[in-house]
Amino acid sequence: MSRTASGGVAAETAPRHAAPGRTTRPPGGGVRPVAAPFVAAGPSGVAVRDRLKGLTAADERVLRLVGAHLGSLAARDLKVRCGAGLDHDADRWAARKRELTQVSSARWAGSITKATHDQWALARRAQHAHVQGLEAGVRTLEHRLSLPIGAEGTRRAPGGYRSRREWFHKSRRLGILKDRLTRERADRDAGIVHVVRGGKKLARTRHQLENAGLTERQWRQRWEARRLFLAADGESGKRYGNETIRLTPGGQVSLKLPALLAHLANAPHGRYVLTARVAFRHRGAEWADRIAADRAVAYRIHHDPERDRWYLTASWQRTPARTLPLQAACARGVIGVDTNADHLAAYRLDPHGNPVGDPKRFGYDLSGTADHRDAQVRHAISRLLHWAKRC
Repeated sequence: MSRTASGGVAAETAPRHAAPGRTTRPPGGGVRPVAAPFVAAGPSGVAVRDRLKGLTAADERVLRLVGAHLGSLAARDLKVRCGAGLDHDADRWAARKRELTQVSSARWAGSITKATHDQWALARRAQHAHVQGLEAGVRTLEHRLSLPIGAEGTRRAPGGYRSRREWFHKSRRLGILKDRLTRERADRDAGIVHVVRGGKKLARTRHQLENAGLTERQWRQRWEARRLFLAADGESGKRYGNETIRLTPGGQVSLKLPALLAHLANAPHGRYVLTARVAFRHRGAEWADRIAADRAVAYRIHHDPERDRWYLTASWQRTPARTLPLQAACARGVIGVDTNADHLAAYRLDPHGNPVGDPKRFGYDLSGTADHRDAQVRHAISRLLHWAKRC
């Protein structure tokens, strides 16, 4: 993998130690050609986060009330969306939004319906992947059960089971997987998905608090925090790029209150201004340029019950950079980088792939706290980028 001049990454599907132009033998046997290398596009989105420090008790109370109210609306909308299944269309989407607008606002309703649709689509993709996994498991069990006991496998396929006892248990396992596969296929064909707002894993933890090392109060705090909804999509052309959750250049955070909670406003036009101030240390200049031009920025406020902290995350889309052809990217050579346990190994290569000069090593220490490890990795990457610019 090589960093290119266009900001992308030159990647190839060959193993790391394979020589260019050669073919490799896969684990299953046979010979396959090495795919042609290509330049991968750079990231299309950016997300930065900062802590909401200095919140008063009144601020936290308003955030919990608004988040719980919008969270209940999101749960209701998710139920409607899942009930529609494959029959959902633009008219039903508009009807959902109109119903939510009456108890929130048009922009809150738009954010909720979009988040609901994304969650449903993610569940569909996960369901499809689960069906594929079950089908692969069924095929493997059927193949091994069809072989004699103790039959040896090959590099292409596994052999039979080692004993009659194992064969018996695997035959029962095959029946269980077939039943699951039948149910999952039926749900997929009918457009039925099973989604839990807050997470299925956390919901199941409620029944085994002792094993998880949690009290009922601690679990309840995590569950309620997961089900809060305080996210608003940006809108270009509006003041500071977002009318629902607004962040000014000075770091002042305010949010538009839903209709049922408008009496909690402490600012004109039904808004609530938080006492906390936000200053993004990472990509702060890029964020400031966007809001100065009133370009869309999406915000999300979330609570970490374990640390009892509130955070605000800002995200926006980038204009995709034009990807250069591989020949143009390698015209002046490339930098090859390999990540290791305690250092980054780098080598400068000429346009023909030959090493130029001596290899470079940028070490880092991954012991200590998480902040220390992050700082070590960031410092190593910064040194690598500075060296690449000098080359």
